[in-house]
Amino acid sequence: MRVLVTGVGRYLGAHLAARLAAHPWVEQVTGFDSAAPPSPLREMLDEHQVSVVTGEARDVAVALAQGGVDTVAHMGIISTPGPGGRAAMKEQNIIGTMQLLAACQVSSQVRKIVVRSSTAAYGASFRDPGVFTETTPPSLAPRGGFAKDVIEVEGYVRGFARRRPDVITTVMRLAPMVGPRAETTLTRYFSLPVVPTVLGRDPRLQFIHIDDALDLLVRAVVEDHRGTYNVAGEGVLVLSQAIRRAGRVALPIVEPGLGALAALVRTLRLGEFSHDQLDLLVHGRVVDTRALVAEFGVRPRSTAEAFDDFVRGAALRPLLPPDRIDALERVLRGGGITAGRQVDKLLSAVGAR
Repeated sequence: MRVLVTGVGRYLGAHLAARLAAHPWVEQVTGFDSAAPPSPLREMLDEHQVSVVTGEARDVAVALAQGGVDTVAHMGIISTPGPGGRAAMKEQNIIGTMQLLAACQVSSQVRKIVVRSSTAAYGASFRDPGVFTETTPPSLAPRGGFAKDVIEVEGYVRGFARRRPDVITTVMRLAPMVGPRAETTLTRYFSLPVVPTVLGRDPRLQFIHIDDALDLLVRAVVEDHRGTYNVAGEGVLVLSQAIRRAGRVALPIVEPGLGALAALVRTLRLGEFSHDQLDLLVHGRVVDTRALVAEFGVRPRSTAEAFDDFVRGAALRPLLPPDRIDALERVLRGGGITAGRQVDKLLSAVGAR
């Protein structure tokens, strides 16, 4: 098996390429990205003898041909804008996918494509069903660019599958990833000493442990699993439970203040809070994983187990004893100048001010 992995300039793509290179069924792994991976990822790829090709999306056809590739793992879909903004993000996600599929279309060697997608494809709104299955359409058109991109990407993948039914096509819709080594806007959000939430909302959340996601992606590549699968840990955590497990303090804000929350995240250099993530923190999202369990014969760590491993790995410690957190949150829910003063005191106490 000769595999091309796109998106090796980021954690998920690079670690998938390294794991595949160590797999006994894989003869060769070629990594592709628009820019060279940063030093730690490059060293890991070199250690596992993954050859890395950099270039524009149109150059992927050359990488396919030169490597004699028969399997493609498309991890090169980004969830937040980089320095190039939304235009560059869309260029990579949409145009990059179109050009990759066009190259696979004319290749006589490619027999399998695995695409990293996201449960963000379902959106998050007040009209959502209790649980999304793989065939449930979004209740409302998503507001965020990433969700729009994954919907469009999946549409192109379905079109490719109709044109090339001889190629096994697998779409893995990943829930938000957590774990000791997960570095995302959401993991940084849960690491804040005071976590902003939406007043009156306590959304249900699901996560997937990043190591379980990688294990399942490896199996999707080396085994044959045609179809689309929700990839998440069973069970849910409501937002307030997740904040308590992390030992943080919730700070409710009114829903029109979500823009201020996004600005705060940028100010603290935690990343970009997209519309997709903001909507998730208002409405939540739960997906059905029965198809994944039936097809792969394995249950990933539950949402609670995955989140607890993130808390341990990030060495998050309770900021205050539970009774003091209870008292402080009651004050914060009351609002007013007293709440503001309490927040200032708390941030000073934990060294955030």
